[in-house]
Amino acid sequence: MKMTKTVPAATAVPVYLKRFLFSAVLFAASAAYAQYPPTPDAVYGKLFEDVQLSGVFGDSKTFPDAVPNKSPKDILKDYDKARGKAGFSLAEFVKLDFTLPGQPSSAAVAAAPDAQAHTRALWPVLERPADKPQEGSSLLALPYPYIVPGGRFREIYYWDSYFTMLGLAECGRPDLMDNMVKNFVYLINTYGHIPNGNRTYYLSRSQPPFFTLMAKLLAKTKHEAALPADNIAAIEKEYQFWMDGADKLKKDGDAERRVVKAAGAVLNRYWDDNPVPRQESYREDAATARAASGKSKNVYRNIRAAAESGMDFSSRWFADGKTLASIETTDIIPVDLNCLLYDVEMTLGEAYKASQPEKSRMYLARAESRKKAVNELMYDSARKFYSDYNFKKRALTGRLTLAGMFPFFLNLAPQERAAGAADVIKADFLKAGGVVTSLAETGQQWDLPNGWPPLQWITVTGLLNYNQKEPAYAIARRWTEVNEHVFLRTGKMMEKYNVVNTALEAGGGEYPGQDGFGWTNGVYLALKALLARP
Repeated sequence: MKMTKTVPAATAVPVYLKRFLFSAVLFAASAAYAQYPPTPDAVYGKLFEDVQLSGVFGDSKTFPDAVPNKSPKDILKDYDKARGKAGFSLAEFVKLDFTLPGQPSSAAVAAAPDAQAHTRALWPVLERPADKPQEGSSLLALPYPYIVPGGRFREIYYWDSYFTMLGLAECGRPDLMDNMVKNFVYLINTYGHIPNGNRTYYLSRSQPPFFTLMAKLLAKTKHEAALPADNIAAIEKEYQFWMDGADKLKKDGDAERRVVKAAGAVLNRYWDDNPVPRQESYREDAATARAASGKSKNVYRNIRAAAESGMDFSSRWFADGKTLASIETTDIIPVDLNCLLYDVEMTLGEAYKASQPEKSRMYLARAESRKKAVNELMYDSARKFYSDYNFKKRALTGRLTLAGMFPFFLNLAPQERAAGAADVIKADFLKAGGVVTSLAETGQQWDLPNGWPPLQWITVTGLLNYNQKEPAYAIARRWTEVNEHVFLRTGKMMEKYNVVNTALEAGGGEYPGQDGFGWTNGVYLALKALLARP
């Protein structure tokens, strides 16, 4: 990538963005990313900056997703000539030279008699065919069809896809599930990991590593006794991405990219290799950095690391528990991430038992070490619930969220802790419409009063794994009922729901509520099937 031709001169750059542009040049030039396709800021330089800071579009994701109508080189030449002329309109220039993304809606589905029929009819609306590469587009072309979440989310999303696949399994669509898994194998083999989504601007981060669970769900749906060899190889390659730098950790407190040493074990944190504003939330991140009193580089990385967590944004990442400007994601060892990687290690250990026993023992030993550390470091014995651990402060964060149910979801919590966790769920998290994400009301979308589909499924499954049936079925009933009530009022399946006051819409975040919606459909259908079983 040759960014020097398109990055604007320092004299034309707002003061608070000087550090960003310098970091962006270093990032683009790094050997680690030389093989990646260029991001929109690298392609469009000054034009990108001007559009994103101008407020031409209400949604900062619009321009990064736009497709040029001619070569980017010609567009930049035209922009350089036109922008200084009297009467120049940036909005008109962009609309002339780019095809802007649309927002497909569930309104495209004919009226259905109920939420289940509507949800099943949505799959063709949300399905995308194999992609064709387009010059200047941020889309990473995928070789097989896939399901998008819906609304502004026009591409595949990593952890969303597992919960979407739960619904595809209920609908008898192993063919589409198989295509989605093949796309993720392709991404791992091409880029070394699964990015947040199939956009160039998502390549510097991933999302919670659910690929192993997807591969196992697909095998179960297809009644396969073992995982295919290519899926095992992809699981191992993705694991190496998450564990990069582990050999450099010498003592507790050492950290390198996504690995941290604590309690004598190698654990993981969320991270992003690019400490600059997110391209799809450029203006918003610049404003947050200004509010953080000059700590922009650290703030950008922590914002991006929270985006890698999927829970962007939540009080669980904030030093003060209230404000985004205090974000400290990279100081935190998250309970959910480490449970997911425990499952990856266990899966690889089992997969290699017969063929490579020494490798199997290595993975199983790592899993046991991680399990011990999670249970020692991340359990709050006073509150009887799991929490995140701040390795810089050597203490629990003290903020309870449904991430604390992952040890039960993935079966590494001791049985004797289940009743206490169930009591916490019933007393603190269970609301009229399901379980609330956190116990703090901050205005962020991953906090109270919002409930999210993946966390309903994780909580219900975790409780059932430990024979806590009563709260599990209460959550499933309340959540599916709120899905149905909102559908009857609006004709939509939403990305998230207000579970405290079910008559109100969910709020918070950087964009309005989105309908479609991939993971809502998947979890709804899976929970309806669960409730229908004797």
